[in-house]
Amino acid sequence: MYTEISTDELQSKLEQGNKLFLIDVREQDEWESGHIAEAVSLPLSELPAKLGELTTQGEEPYIIICRSGNRSGRACEYLAAQGFEVVNVKGGMLNWNGSVAYGA
Repeated sequence: MYTEISTDELQSKLEQGNKLFLIDVREQDEWESGHIAEAVSLPLSELPAKLGELTTQGEEPYIIICRSGNRSGRACEYLAAQGFEVVNVKGGMLNWNGSVAYGA
């Protein structure tokens, strides 16, 4: 089970300087075409293989974003089943109104 956050709530947290663990699960070409600067790229297709790079012990949950909220929802279901505390970003990058970084 996981919770959800809106893109406006996410943007507000970032603007307030909150330390967030934001993971973008889109593929590399999507990432390069525009992403939130504070995010790290971990494509959904690579998630099972890179699971060991994540830790289940932390003060904050992982916030997961994709293009529309579908893939991030699947990533949240998978990570929650592995014992991670996760939050899905509703609407994904399609709803994001904040600044965007480009490139790798």
